[in-house]
Amino acid sequence: MKSSTICQEWLNSLPPTGGYLKNEQSIGREFLLEKGMPSKKDEAWRLSNLNKLNSFLSLPRIIDNKDMKSIFPEKDENRERIIINPNKNPILNINLPNGIENLNNREIEDNIGKIVKSTNIKNDISVYLNQASSLELLALKVKRNFNQSLEIVIPSIEGKSISTRIFLLIEEGAKLDLLQIFTGKNNSAQNHLIEIKLEPKVELTHGLISLGEKKESSSICTLAVEQSEQSKYSLHSIHHGWDYARYEPRIIQSAGEASTFIKGLQVTKLKEQIATHSLIRFEGPNGKLDQLQKAVASEYSHCIFNGSIEVPQKAQKTEAAQLSRNLLLSKRARIDTKPELEIVADDVKCTHGATVSQLQDEELFYLLSRGIDNHHANSLLLKGYYDEVISHFPKSARKWNFIEKLIQDVKK
Repeated sequence: MKSSTICQEWLNSLPPTGGYLKNEQSIGREFLLEKGMPSKKDEAWRLSNLNKLNSFLSLPRIIDNKDMKSIFPEKDENRERIIINPNKNPILNINLPNGIENLNNREIEDNIGKIVKSTNIKNDISVYLNQASSLELLALKVKRNFNQSLEIVIPSIEGKSISTRIFLLIEEGAKLDLLQIFTGKNNSAQNHLIEIKLEPKVELTHGLISLGEKKESSSICTLAVEQSEQSKYSLHSIHHGWDYARYEPRIIQSAGEASTFIKGLQVTKLKEQIATHSLIRFEGPNGKLDQLQKAVASEYSHCIFNGSIEVPQKAQKTEAAQLSRNLLLSKRARIDTKPELEIVADDVKCTHGATVSQLQDEELFYLLSRGIDNHHANSLLLKGYYDEVISHFPKSARKWNFIEKLIQDVKK
């Protein structure tokens, strides 16, 4: 079936536009109706498996919550948890701590969609898919002087497609430790759009764990962050177990004088494809970026990283470093990495690098010679490779057993 037909049928399956997201829904649907799904001619989607993308649209939308039977690890006492049910009543269990409140309608109207629009992505399919299908919005304000932890969990539903939309406004001076977990099930699909606005002097530590867990599960996630001056944003992400996943973090330093730290890991096996397309743009002077993206591909799988950094003339004295380090565990696996640096400012320090390698025979031989069997030797080497990313997650994140899954699944 042609992608245009699949897209048309998917649009026809959506409920009528309505509610406070009516305008957003109309924008997404009108674009998809006119442009349709991407093709190999679209540079941003050139390496994507479009057959897997089309299958993303083939699942029916959720119409009730009868299948919400997920069981989660017990949360820490000092970490509040929100579980999102992508339905007319999106929040199953919410207990907002003092210092976090819902945005009012005026605040939503003033902010919704503006951050992702400022990223200026041509033919922004990932965003339009979410705009077209999201029916509800979780919109929260983190008040100034807040200094606590929050966990947001979004489970999949077997045999169904879900769309979620989140907006966070973090007021000046607040500190937030945010952990988001996406989980997949058999024959499921997720589409997330997350916008976060950091006011001046905000410190946000953001962990994102995305675990497909089962076969034929798909995920598309767009994360758009706007940083004001003197804000600090740390993003640590893991993507693993999805048959098809596309992750698009976009960070805009709107006035300079901000710091961004990014460490990402994606791990594929079988015939999976996981792609990360990042964009970091500096809109003022004295901005800082430290970005590390890691990938591990085994069997017939495919990892993609496209990292774009934009430094216009007004972003003098920018310091930006981007490194892509990749590990191939099979001769038939593929890893594509593409740094894109657009630097106009002349007083900057910008570096980038990319490597693709295999587990070192010398390191493996050393461990075997010390009496460690081959299975544990490989596990130790992989854990060491992952540690540069996973060590930044809070201890409470370990309850999701992602480390064990990363090691076990790659070795199968």
